[in-house]
Amino acid sequence: MNDKSILALFEQRDERGIKEAGRAYGGLLRTVAIHILGDSRDAEECVNDTLMKAWLAIPPEKPKHFRAYLAKIARNLALNRYEAERAQFRGGGEVEAALDELSECIPASDNTEQVLDKLALNAALDSFLRSIPAQHAKVFMHRYFSMMNVGEIAAELDLSEGTVKSILRRTRAKLQTYLTKEGLL
Repeated sequence: MNDKSILALFEQRDERGIKEAGRAYGGLLRTVAIHILGDSRDAEECVNDTLMKAWLAIPPEKPKHFRAYLAKIARNLALNRYEAERAQFRGGGEVEAALDELSECIPASDNTEQVLDKLALNAALDSFLRSIPAQHAKVFMHRYFSMMNVGEIAAELDLSEGTVKSILRRTRAKLQTYLTKEGLL
C-alpha cells in the first residue's frame, strides 16, 4: 500500500491505516529507535508510540513525506526516552558520542539535541545535504539521524570504517563552513 492510500485511511479515521503504516515503515522506525535506545523492547514501544502519535495528529496534519514524518516522530520519541533514562542512569553511549561530534560544528550552550532539531526544520541543512555527494549524505544521515555507529554504517554501505570516519569528519567541517557562510553560526 502506498503513502497516499495509508494517509487516506488516517484521514478517514480507519484503524487499518495504523496497521498499514506499521507494515510499511515498522522496520525503519524500529531501526531508528534501536540505534538510539539500544534495546529492542524499548524500540518496539517507540514504534507503537510513533504510530499512535501519527494517528492522533493526522488529520489535521497532512505530511508531504509520510516516511520522513514517521521517522522524525520515532527519532524524537526515542531521543526523549533516551534523555529520560540518561537522566536516571547517566550512562554513555552511541547517541552521546554522535551528539558530541556534532557539537564541534554546531555550537550550543547546553543542548545540542535542541539545536539539531531546529536545524532539521531549517531549509539550510536540507540544502547542505543536497549539495554534497549522495554517499556522503547517506553516511551523515545514518550517523546523525539514525544514530548508527561507524561499524554499522561501514557494513551497510560496504565501506571501510576509516572511510566512514573520514567522510564524517570532512562532512562536519563542510557543514560548519556552510552554516557560517549562511549566517547560521
